[in-house]
Amino acid sequence: MAARHSAQSGAAWDDDVVRRAPKVLLHDHLDGGLRPATMLELADACGYSGLPHSEPDALGRWFVDAANSGSLERYLETFGHTVAVMQTAESLHRIAAECAEDLAADGVVYAEIRYAPEQHLAAGLTLDEVVEATLAGFRAGERAAAAAGRRIRIGALLTAMRHQARSQEIAELAIRYRDHGVVGFDIAGAEAGFPPTRHLDAFEYLQRENFHFTIHAGEAFGLPSIWQAIQWCGADRLGHGVRIVDDIAGGRDGEPIKLGRLAAYVRDKRIPLEMCPSSNVQTGAAASIAAHPIGLLRDLQFRVTVNTDNRLLGGTTLSREFGLLVEEFGYGLIDIEWFTVNAMKSSFLPFDDRLLLINEVIKPGFAALRAEAAMSRVTGLG
Repeated sequence: MAARHSAQSGAAWDDDVVRRAPKVLLHDHLDGGLRPATMLELADACGYSGLPHSEPDALGRWFVDAANSGSLERYLETFGHTVAVMQTAESLHRIAAECAEDLAADGVVYAEIRYAPEQHLAAGLTLDEVVEATLAGFRAGERAAAAAGRRIRIGALLTAMRHQARSQEIAELAIRYRDHGVVGFDIAGAEAGFPPTRHLDAFEYLQRENFHFTIHAGEAFGLPSIWQAIQWCGADRLGHGVRIVDDIAGGRDGEPIKLGRLAAYVRDKRIPLEMCPSSNVQTGAAASIAAHPIGLLRDLQFRVTVNTDNRLLGGTTLSREFGLLVEEFGYGLIDIEWFTVNAMKSSFLPFDDRLLLINEVIKPGFAALRAEAAMSRVTGLG
């Protein structure tokens, strides 16, 4: 395993430390996280011949290369392949189960996984059948992970596509399954030309039903998208929210940092930002990991969380995302715990469950890792 240097702790650590840390993931797309080998098997079973490679490693590399275009629109085109093999209850169940197992193996203890039910109807499934298959898959994956010694809880977010007109229908679907594993709602897809206010009826309905929702905003489009998501639609969280940095001035050559009114509102209200470093670089929302605004926003104490977005397209895991931040910003376990507690506080689980995971799983887990590192230094075995 590669060792990285933490400027904060002054010591190198192994990637395995990050993997073993109890982590929380709020922004991960089910159709962006398939195992390449599974995709090939499912394509063969359903007769889909459009995959660009027939060998798992080559297929995985193709997705990463295709996603590295710097364009959100090009990035989104890759989903045509994954969605094509996700059209039966059996395939959805399998992919959801493997998602839970893969995340648990990476040390994730709680995750909210999002997908768009309307994209899985081509073979005759109903919206309800799509949701039931994925929820059953998540539960099966949780059981398999527990049997392997890794416990995880998965909550589902139902996504409506912002360029379509089914958001009210998907919102009602989410409410029907709110007591069965669906914890929230989302809209996704290309931001430009499809503002969140097009789906205002759905968001107002969800607010009347006392339900949670996040909105993809401030990724490929700027401050107006963030402003609409918060002030018109009432989003609990922002998917990405990278462009909030456009409302922050100064910070160069000793110049004081000044927050604009929108940035100050986001920070003051503790509105969570679901940031996805590798994905943001792939889509051109950030020039590099080193230039990603997550460093500045963490310093300014915004409610920042770290996420994967699409593990297949990014060739990534949550541990890898944290590893990149360790490498570029010198973060240590204290920082990773800070991001993780932020994410758990911001989840759509009931408050008691959030506190239980923070106090009984996350904080003790990080404390044990710090104690292990301390003993290694004391004994000279680190």
